[in-house]
Amino acid sequence: MNECIIETRHLTKIYGNGTEKIHALDGVSVQIAPGEFVAVMGPSGSGKSTLLNMLGALDRPTEGQILVNGQDLKKIRNLDRFRARTVGFVFQLHNLIPTLNSLENIEVPMVGQMSGGRKRRQRARELLGLVDLADRARHLPNQLSGGQRQRVAIARALANQPALILADEPTGNLDSQSGADVIKLLRKLNQELGTTIIIVTHDPAVARQTDRVLVMRDGNIADDHQVGHPFEEDLKEFRDSGLGQSLLAGEEAALAWLASKGLSSLPRLFGT
Repeated sequence: MNECIIETRHLTKIYGNGTEKIHALDGVSVQIAPGEFVAVMGPSGSGKSTLLNMLGALDRPTEGQILVNGQDLKKIRNLDRFRARTVGFVFQLHNLIPTLNSLENIEVPMVGQMSGGRKRRQRARELLGLVDLADRARHLPNQLSGGQRQRVAIARALANQPALILADEPTGNLDSQSGADVIKLLRKLNQELGTTIIIVTHDPAVARQTDRVLVMRDGNIADDHQVGHPFEEDLKEFRDSGLGQSLLAGEEAALAWLASKGLSSLPRLFGT
């Protein structure tokens, strides 16, 4: 890639000390271009959320380098200001302030970044309209559905027109329909605003809605591929499953199970 909004070089994060060291990230090098919609997948403990926290300057690496919008995070003196202007965050738990209504929650990141309460209020109203919640401006979080709360959180993430949105399991606490609506909204924002979006997810159905999937394992990127045909994505998921790995290894019990289902030729689809 000739142009990157994100580049990591040999990114390493070690927790603990002595014999109890845990390598949450182990030399991760990756490039992401402006406007990409990227999913990060992998089992629990693979380093997904740690990577997201590093990219958002919420945590510092033990070793390695992170460049966001061409800026080396190690050299930025005021990281709080950088985050407010460059990165929008969406979390699994929306983290809305319960005593503030939708409009006021969206205004919070703009305090100190945009002068004038009137301008902030106007921007918040525009964003509520963008996420189809203009009629919920005065509602408190407990008066909104889970999906609506997450849409307010997305609007808040867009408050300062960030170049990058980092979303950590944004559909994790939602029912399937609300989750689908949230991903559809993120895709719309990605396409219409050109915002780069990186989303951590356990859900293959969510990953299929993105352009590119990074699969993490043991603190590193085990696979990096462009999203293809849904059938190809299903095969990749099956290949990485316990059963898929057993089949590729030629284990007799797994092959016997496959034959009993009339699928004995399936390993050839994996290129084996």
